[in-house]
Amino acid sequence: MTATLLLCTCPDLASARTLARSLVESRLAACVSLIPGVESIYRWQGEIECSDEVQLLIKTQAARLDEVERHILARHPYELPEILAVQAGSGLDRYLAWIDEETSPPAAGAAADDDFP
Repeated sequence: MTATLLLCTCPDLASARTLARSLVESRLAACVSLIPGVESIYRWQGEIECSDEVQLLIKTQAARLDEVERHILARHPYELPEILAVQAGSGLDRYLAWIDEETSPPAAGAAADDDFP
């Protein structure tokens, strides 16, 4: 399993929370950290824009990236949402195992275990 940190911005806290919760509920992310108060300056449709946004740090596994992307695209309010994946080169083994466990679809009939190792 290769842990991946996916970056995504949302226009406000409400949409960020909704997206984060849906990713965790669907087991596409083990955890999503929301960082409000991010100011983004970018060029969009020929104009320089400045927006207050909420940065999402989505912890998932590389094998699920296509599914995570489809999930975000189907629910995100932006025409072109930020979806940028960074592979984790290393990390605490137990935490990486937890990401893998939480983002793996449960076996048929298995009960979900919500405890952090």
